[in-house]
Amino acid sequence: MANEQMGLLGFKVGMTQIYNESNNIVPVTVVSVAGNTVLRVKTEEGKDGYNAVQLGIGDRKAKHTTKPQQVAFEKINVAPKKFIREVRITADEVGKFESGKELNVADFFSIGDKIDVTGTSKGRGFAGVMKRHNFAGFIRSHGTHEYFRHGGSIGTRLTPGHVIKGKKMPGHMGNKRVTVQNLHVERIDAERGLLFIRGGVPGANKGLLLVRSSVKSQN
Repeated sequence: MANEQMGLLGFKVGMTQIYNESNNIVPVTVVSVAGNTVLRVKTEEGKDGYNAVQLGIGDRKAKHTTKPQQVAFEKINVAPKKFIREVRITADEVGKFESGKELNVADFFSIGDKIDVTGTSKGRGFAGVMKRHNFAGFIRSHGTHEYFRHGGSIGTRLTPGHVIKGKKMPGHMGNKRVTVQNLHVERIDAERGLLFIRGGVPGANKGLLLVRSSVKSQN
């Protein structure tokens, strides 16, 4: 079943630290969600067959936009958007959105809210099992030779006679869709469209993020 938590697109600005209400220093990630625009509203009764909102963020040059896309943007009187993503919503929320409307962060999040942030993690290239999966490595004494960072046995002998699917092995590390859950909103700058989120979020600075209300909210 699709996740029907409404959210906003944003860009990771970077990390800093702020003072909270208790006058304690808190590390935060600044996420810019300014410019979220509704491009299309899909309904279960319509031809799409499900409820969703198509969001756009970031400016895109006209020369990089195809003519059919330009026509679609002109119909709703919106400048071309660089990133377009779809977010599932419930049937009760469909009426709250209309094409061409820009969304405000204050209408979706408040200080103290628990949120989930989805992004693409930093790519680390090819990595061994110690870096990729936190393996301990082999003993480094008593005649060990050229086996310090190996992963150990991967086989199962005769039965079933092959490497088990999902075995932790060396390979490409990072550059995957990652969701960090139950993060805390420390501060909101509605005028500039900024969210200050306690802790770190996936990806590099300027990376695209999806911020949604937590699906596993914990007090």
